[in-house]
Amino acid sequence: MSKKKRFSSVWDAIEDTSAMAENMKLRSELMMALKDHIKAQGLSQAEAATMFGVTQPRVSDLMRGKVNLFGVDTLINMASAAGLRVEVRVRQAA
Repeated sequence: MSKKKRFSSVWDAIEDTSAMAENMKLRSELMMALKDHIKAQGLSQAEAATMFGVTQPRVSDLMRGKVNLFGVDTLINMASAAGLRVEVRVRQAA
């Protein structure tokens, strides 16, 4: 019987390194916050694109969760343009 390995997140399970997993966790968290903001404000994709300073297809990629198409810097810039505040907390790994 093989022992199943447990992961703290899906990113830990699918990424090759812990650094890559942390990067993907941060990107996905930023994307979810942006999606929530768009929905809460009742914005169309075109309106969100204007607010973020990107194209509507870019917002479509965001809404469809295409995390591999976005870098942390881009997502932070979009959040800032939307009037959101981004905070990063660093702590010891478990």
